Amino acid sequence: MVALGGNAIKQAHEKGTTLEQFLNCKKTATLLAQVVKRMGPEDRLVITHGNGPQVGNLAVQQDMAKDAIPPQDLDILGAMTQGQIGYMLQQMLDNQLRDLGVRMPVVAVVNRVQVNRNDPEFQGENASKPVGNFLTEAEVKEIKKKHPEYIFKKVKPTGERCWRRVVPSPDPVANVEAEAIKRMVDAGIIVIASGGGGIPVVLDPDGHNRGVEAVIDKDLAGERLAEVVNADTFLILTDVERVKLNFGKPDERQISRMTIAEAKRYLKEGHFLAGSMGPKVKACIRFIEWGGKRAIISSLDKVTEALDGKTGTEIVKG
Repeated sequence: MVALGGNAIKQAHEKGTTLEQFLNCKKTATLLAQVVKRMGPEDRLVITHGNGPQVGNLAVQQDMAKDAIPPQDLDILGAMTQGQIGYMLQQMLDNQLRDLGVRMPVVAVVNRVQVNRNDPEFQGENASKPVGNFLTEAEVKEIKKKHPEYIFKKVKPTGERCWRRVVPSPDPVANVEAEAIKRMVDAGIIVIASGGGGIPVVLDPDGHNRGVEAVIDKDLAGERLAEVVNADTFLILTDVERVKLNFGKPDERQISRMTIAEAKRYLKEGHFLAGSMGPKVKACIRFIEWGGKRAIISSLDKVTEALDGKTGTEIVKG
């Protein structure tokens, strides 16, 4: 199970043009194709991805055009970006595999994930999921003048552009398309699912799924998906090679291994911010506690080295 960070699709300094995103997806697909080529006949690959920059930009477009076109709710924006990114990754990975002479179907799924309607994230200022671009404090103040209802939080400890808009990020409860995904994976299909954390839905009083205004964390939802497909390895790929303690401070240091107990203690001590490394570490803890064999956090360009145990941060049982 591989969870791709935002840098797999859009770099922080980029505008997010179609060409830029396709080029990033091609680089990502090239690396993932090498993983596929190394797989044995009984191995399987499942992929999930983030959508923060894309859904944030789409929300801006919606707001700018609201006088001409009715804006859509966040669950719809999630579905739109899930289709967009799924298509780009699917096409690039399929092309890379063909170039390597590997014939393996790749399918992107429009995927819903259930959350609890009473999740604390829906209450007050508890919203915690960053969406859209990084902003300066001055930019935040200007946006708040037009949208006082928006919630902004500092998601990086240092730097000028360290603020982002945050929206409710309820804990994922269950993957709605779990059975269909499991069948495809068992059949040897590479499945891209739960993109952007999945389309957030809740059960209404009639037992029907209904979309809600939220964005689910892709790493936590990816862990739920890892359980669905009985993954033995959960690999979270981001923009750092190893997890760091005291990030951004003079005594910053990388760590290559954490026990569950250590990871929980570091979380409690505030080493991992809620908008960045926190959910990744939490997802790895859940995966190992569920029964997974390996949980690794590393950078996208080090994917094969991380799988070989040569780099990355691995969370172990004890």
